[in-house]
Amino acid sequence: MEHVKSIPCAVFGASGYSGVELVLLLHNHPHFSLEYAFSSSAREDAEPIASLYPQLAGQLDVILQPWHSDLLSQLAQQVRVVFLALPHEASAAIAPALINAGLVVFDLSGAFRLRDSSAHFQAYGFARPDDLPTEIPYGLAEWTTLIGTEQLIAVPGCYPTVSSLALKPVMSLIDGVPMVNAVSGVSGAGRKAASHTSFCEVSLAAYGVATHRHQPEIAQAIGRDVIFVPHLGNFKRGILATIYAPLRSGVSQAAVDKAYQQAYAAEPLVRLCQQPPAIKNVVGTAFCDIHAVVHQNHLIICAAIDNLLKGAAAQAVQLANQYFDFAPALGLQQRGGVV
Repeated sequence: MEHVKSIPCAVFGASGYSGVELVLLLHNHPHFSLEYAFSSSAREDAEPIASLYPQLAGQLDVILQPWHSDLLSQLAQQVRVVFLALPHEASAAIAPALINAGLVVFDLSGAFRLRDSSAHFQAYGFARPDDLPTEIPYGLAEWTTLIGTEQLIAVPGCYPTVSSLALKPVMSLIDGVPMVNAVSGVSGAGRKAASHTSFCEVSLAAYGVATHRHQPEIAQAIGRDVIFVPHLGNFKRGILATIYAPLRSGVSQAAVDKAYQQAYAAEPLVRLCQQPPAIKNVVGTAFCDIHAVVHQNHLIICAAIDNLLKGAAAQAVQLANQYFDFAPALGLQQRGGVV
C-alpha cells in the first residue's frame, strides 16, 4: 500500500460544512491528493479556506475558487475523482458533464439516491437528467460492494445512514414497521444563515413530520416501509436515533446480538456498544455506535453518528477507499471535525 501513487481529487462545494470536512480528510489522506477545492456558486472570488474557517489557518493552504464550466477540460486532465458536496439540483446538473469527461463522481447530495424516478421527483421537486449511468450504486458503505469501475456513486444522507446501519442487520427479525425518532445538530441544515437554525432560535422540535425526503430513502435502504420523525436540536453536530421495531415471536436478545455481530464484526467503523451511545462519543469521528435491546417483544435500538462525517464526508471517503481497494478506515480513524 505504501507504493500507491496519490489519486488526484477535487471537491465541489468545499466552502460548506460537509465540503470542508472532505477537504480536510482528503488533505490528510495518505493516498488521495486534493488538487482543487471549488466554492459554491455564490462566491465569485478565490480565497483561502482559512478565511472562512480560521481554525484551519496553518493547517491547510487550500484555495477556494469558483467553478466555471470552461475549467472542465483542465480538470479532467489533472483529476481522477470528484466529490460533490453541492445542493441537489446543482449536483444533478453538473454530474453528467463530469462523468462524460471520464471522472469518477461521489455525490453527497440527494440527486441520485432514490432509484424510483417518481419518488425522486416527489421528494426533491425536479427530474434527474437522462444522460446518467444505468446503475448508480447507493453507497451505504458497510452494505455496498464497489468494484472500481462505477462512474457515479450516491452517498447516503445522514439520517438514512444511521437508521439503515441500525436496522439492516435485524430486518429478518422484525415483524412490522420500524419507527425512527432522530435528533440532529443544526449543521445538518448547512452553512447558510437562517433564523430557524440560529442558536438563539433553535428549540428541540420535530420537523418534516410525514414529509421528510429521507423517509423514502430509509425505506429503500431497508426494503420496508418506515415511520420517520426527524428533530432539530440546539447543538452543532451529531445525530442520535432511537428506533422502535416489533419483533417476530420468540426472538431473543441473543439472536439480535448474533445478527449484529455477523453483520459488523469485520467493519471497523461500526461499534457495537454495551450502553446507549452518546453524541459526544461520535462527534469528530467516522464511527457509527449502535446499542440494541429486546423489550416486551420489541427491539429498541439507539444509534449515533456525526452527521458531517459518517453521515456525509467520511462515508464518501470510506466509499472511495473501497473503490480503490484501500482499507475501509484508511485516513478516517483520527478524531477531527472542523465545525
